[in-house]
Amino acid sequence: MFVYLIRRILVAIPTFLGITLVTFLIINAAPGGPIEQKIQKLRMGSGEGGKSTNISQEVLDGLAKQYGFDKPVHERYWIWLKNISKLDFGESFTYQEPVIDVITSKFPVSLSFGIASLILTYLVCIPLGVQKAIKAGGAFDQISGLVLYFLYSIPPLVLGIFLIVWFAGGSYWDWFPIGGIKSDDYDSFTTMGKIWDRTYHFVLPLTCYMIGNFTELSMLVRNSMLDVIKSDYIRTARAKGLSNRLVYYKHALRNALIPVATGLGGFLRVFLAGSLIIETIFNLDGIGLLSYSSVLSRDYNVIMGITFISAMLLLVGNILSDIIYVMVDPRIDFK
Repeated sequence: MFVYLIRRILVAIPTFLGITLVTFLIINAAPGGPIEQKIQKLRMGSGEGGKSTNISQEVLDGLAKQYGFDKPVHERYWIWLKNISKLDFGESFTYQEPVIDVITSKFPVSLSFGIASLILTYLVCIPLGVQKAIKAGGAFDQISGLVLYFLYSIPPLVLGIFLIVWFAGGSYWDWFPIGGIKSDDYDSFTTMGKIWDRTYHFVLPLTCYMIGNFTELSMLVRNSMLDVIKSDYIRTARAKGLSNRLVYYKHALRNALIPVATGLGGFLRVFLAGSLIIETIFNLDGIGLLSYSSVLSRDYNVIMGITFISAMLLLVGNILSDIIYVMVDPRIDFK
């Protein structure tokens, strides 16, 4: 296992370099970079609007040096790698703050929804999938399957608008707030009041975050459970006279959860959980909206910072998934 982990880490290095290099080249090749945007602002400030105006070469050279564009792209990428090795993400062109501060300021929203959706999804989908497997082919299995696939087919944009129209005072019931993660007078609440206020604000956007995951995980548990139920050792357990509850929940469930457990390595991605559509609809200032606005404003340092963190979480999560796989299934031995 140790040798395998070393190989995975060695493979992860070129993978990381490939992800960041491709992203770096794409964003640097895109038109409308920070220099062009700065020139546009200078023209607007001088009253020229979008018209052509003379800007001295000295000013252009100064802007290129300020934004680091006075060097070839390969040198800029090498400089970025050296800075990243010291966890120096640079400064945001848009916010005029260190990139790490900009990204971490969005963590509370994305992390809150990421953790909540992860926990609730597993708490709901595992029991649901088990029941669907136990009653496979029955009315419960068929009806719940139809409901799950119907929910899975609803786009987040449509679902978000539907929830606001029906439950946030759009046209019918005014049960929940239309957006945000807390009330204006949040700081004046007691501890329990703050918990309730957060929960109250989380209901609608969290529903949008979770709804797509229900079908995938529920069907994964159902199908895995069905495969285990057909195993010889389950038939043997039944032949010994064990109750169905004991057979299903003690003997079958443990092995049925192996495919589910291996996906737990992806839990690291909750740090960057974000959806542009959901965050826009519900006015949430999270990672998804930051990524989109950074692309529009060509905030290269923020884009590369998010890419770096996303790539690291993905690669580390994949390695953790392999470790968990070995822990829950002794039959697996990576060499």
